[in-house]
Amino acid sequence: MSWLDEKESENKPGLIFVTRKVLKYIFSVAWKTKKSVFFMAFLRFIGQALSELKVLLLPKLLIDEIMAIKDGAPLDTHIRTIVIYVALTVSAEFLSRLFQHIANSSINYMSTIFERALNEKMCEKSMTMDFQYTEDPEVLTQQRKAQDGISWYSGGVTGIMNSLYQIIYSILLMATSVTIIAIYCPLIIPVQIVAMGLVFYFNLKNQKIELEFYGKLAKSNRLFSYFMFDIPSYKNGMDTRLYDGADMFTERGVQFEYEQIAVWAEQNRLQRNNRVKGDIANAFRDALSYFYMGFRALKGLITVGDFTMCASAASRLYQSLLGIGNNVQELTKRCNYAYQFLLYLDYPDALKKGDKEVTGEKHTIEFEHVSFKYPRGEEYVLKDVNIKISSGEHLSVVGLNGAGKTTFIKLLCRLYDVTEGRILVDGIDIREYSSHEYRKLFSVVFQDFMLFAFSLRDNVEMGDTDREASDAELESALELSGMSEDAAKLEKGYDTTLFKGYDENGTELSGGQKQKTAISRALYRNAPVVILDEPTAALDPIAEYEIYKKFDTLVGGKTAIYISHRLSSCKFCDKIAVFSDKTIKEYGTHDELVDIEGGIYAEMFEAQAQYYINAAS
Repeated sequence: MSWLDEKESENKPGLIFVTRKVLKYIFSVAWKTKKSVFFMAFLRFIGQALSELKVLLLPKLLIDEIMAIKDGAPLDTHIRTIVIYVALTVSAEFLSRLFQHIANSSINYMSTIFERALNEKMCEKSMTMDFQYTEDPEVLTQQRKAQDGISWYSGGVTGIMNSLYQIIYSILLMATSVTIIAIYCPLIIPVQIVAMGLVFYFNLKNQKIELEFYGKLAKSNRLFSYFMFDIPSYKNGMDTRLYDGADMFTERGVQFEYEQIAVWAEQNRLQRNNRVKGDIANAFRDALSYFYMGFRALKGLITVGDFTMCASAASRLYQSLLGIGNNVQELTKRCNYAYQFLLYLDYPDALKKGDKEVTGEKHTIEFEHVSFKYPRGEEYVLKDVNIKISSGEHLSVVGLNGAGKTTFIKLLCRLYDVTEGRILVDGIDIREYSSHEYRKLFSVVFQDFMLFAFSLRDNVEMGDTDREASDAELESALELSGMSEDAAKLEKGYDTTLFKGYDENGTELSGGQKQKTAISRALYRNAPVVILDEPTAALDPIAEYEIYKKFDTLVGGKTAIYISHRLSSCKFCDKIAVFSDKTIKEYGTHDELVDIEGGIYAEMFEAQAQYYINAAS
């Protein structure tokens, strides 16, 4: 059972807990990011209060004055009062619109700031959470829930705050309306409460339906986004066009879209019946309320102005009661969505967090009976691996594809923790070291290394962001990798942006230039252990051999580990580890292994040596 399943099954949080936790988080974000949002909410409240004053009280006063004149009261006395009431009405309308316009425009602007603050939190979590989560379907689905839940589903900071604001405002409006109705038409109150209760009940059923379908849509939303945004991207563009994949991908994407539409249609069907029932309850409410008020007016128990005020108050009472109910539902619903964001931020670390610092320049690495299977996997991909790598040793790790070579490196870099056994550095289990400090030991160039749409300088200097950037060290790394001449030809030199996806003046590097840049980054890091994990696999064996040989010279006395299913690095390495059947089957020098009759390495070397001869001829 996953962490998320355990958390939900063992202690499923109630609505009050979720709402309180989300509100506490949202208010802290608002206070730290933009305190003025609270003043703008108060200003909007004043604007709405003036609007209600104009609707509830001033029309009654005006109508009563007009009716008094009609009944023969002195014109001069009442005209002056009418002018004052009209002036108050116009002023209330003007100030109401002004205050609400200022507040709403400011809050809309702030919502973008809040959205970015929350996105930064999510981005930071995504980049710092344990690596194993980046390929976990459950985590990826939760990531999508978090992304949707804190944005358009919940409305983000301002959406949640607005729901709470509307609850408070509706309570005050309800109190005002009840006071008016209790004085003039008291029997309207139970009619409004019953109608509101029915509508609230039907809305609650619709909310439960919406929350139920939200979970169903999360996975299909993620897959639909993959087909609509990831597949058409630049990195997939050549394969899509060369293999005429557009029709197939579009068909698959539309399939997921149809699945979404079917879910939405079912949701709408279930909710439509509840909405119709709510409309019927509203119709009976209006009929009973107006009949009662009309009866009292005809009996002379209330004036025409009183009737107008009571009609407005009855409408406002219903709106306030409904507003309280709907906004309580809306608030809890929004908080439920936003809670998915908090769950994502709270995802626990799978790797044990140590606190020891790595000291010294020379380090011995040792695998002791290490076995490993990936999270959620049932089969071991490494089994009982034992090897010791001395400081300054150059090790070649070879084996066919799928033998476990890259997994070996992922465990060494502690992207995953071992399932069984332990890995020692200087005799200490690596789980006892601080992850940040421990990973400083390694400069790694993976087969599927990534360069980013930043400048060449940024791509190299990110190799070590802890130290102050130095042009001299940057130039040295580019020179050693053979990239300096190419860099000098770029329009803006080191400050040229790579790729055109985010900068129309960016440059597209060749495959060789990308490899040199990645190697420059590893050299700039200047770590005591250097690892090449098949970054040259796309090259022919002879070109790969030349790059490995040059890189081995650059590494010098550092510990170096070369990963390949070819044998380019073997002859100049101190030791060779041959992976097969999920473990190290052979270990020794090139001369020792090549002499093993029927050995794995000997057969690989013979086959590849023949290839080199054929290639040369």
